[in-house]
Amino acid sequence: MRKAYTTVLTIAGSDGSSGAGIQADIKTFAALECYGVSVITAITAQNTTGVNRIYPLDEECIKTQFRSIISDIAIDAVKIGMLGSAETIKTVAALLRELQDDPPIIVDTVLASSGGKPLLPPDAIPLMKEELFPLASLITPNLPETALLTGMKHPPATHEAIESAAVQLLETGAAAVLVKGGHGEGEECYDCLLYDNRFFWFNSKKIMTGNTHGTGCTLSAAIAAFMARGESTESAVEMAKEYLNEALQAGAAYHLGNGSGPLHHLHRLWS
Repeated sequence: MRKAYTTVLTIAGSDGSSGAGIQADIKTFAALECYGVSVITAITAQNTTGVNRIYPLDEECIKTQFRSIISDIAIDAVKIGMLGSAETIKTVAALLRELQDDPPIIVDTVLASSGGKPLLPPDAIPLMKEELFPLASLITPNLPETALLTGMKHPPATHEAIESAAVQLLETGAAAVLVKGGHGEGEECYDCLLYDNRFFWFNSKKIMTGNTHGTGCTLSAAIAAFMARGESTESAVEMAKEYLNEALQAGAAYHLGNGSGPLHHLHRLWS
């Protein structure tokens, strides 16, 4: 009897430089023994130095992509990346309700590029919280995104402030919240997971590399892959962080472009 693929659907923007977005997600899924399928929400013109232009796709295009995939292929998990507009948020939220079997949905709260270019209008943030968060098995904001999502003046800087922000985000309806600490001060990265009424803290040494393009995309994609494979939320986060750190470390040995290069997503497959 033939085995079925473990599948993960990514709904996100396209990055032609393949460091982030759909391309990074597909590479991550493949590296973690999952078959990736995609719905593209926008085409970006970008490279390692930044995002130059964004071309959103219309509602009908997104709907047709999504329904073509799910009419033929069973989905074991979903990763949501860059949506870019209030209209796309509404469209994607409605489409997610069409999924069968309630696969885990991981929402990467993409609000700006790593270079600081806004990727979602500020007035669309409340809609993201209202429409998408209640559907999410996990949301994965970094510290600056956490501040924007909670209305804080500054990103939370202490364990107590991060835990308080995670509680506030959980109240929006998401099943779990991972506040990523990579933007924090110091040589250690502290990530806080609020899940099943418990806080789980993960810490690791920061990988000192200039090749960090697509770090957030990769982590959320890896979590989706491990949850598709049946791991619990806590276990999926722990395993995804291990994979991410390996990809950062391996990517530091390579050079691509003139800016922030990509992680080495396929480091486990290359000799």
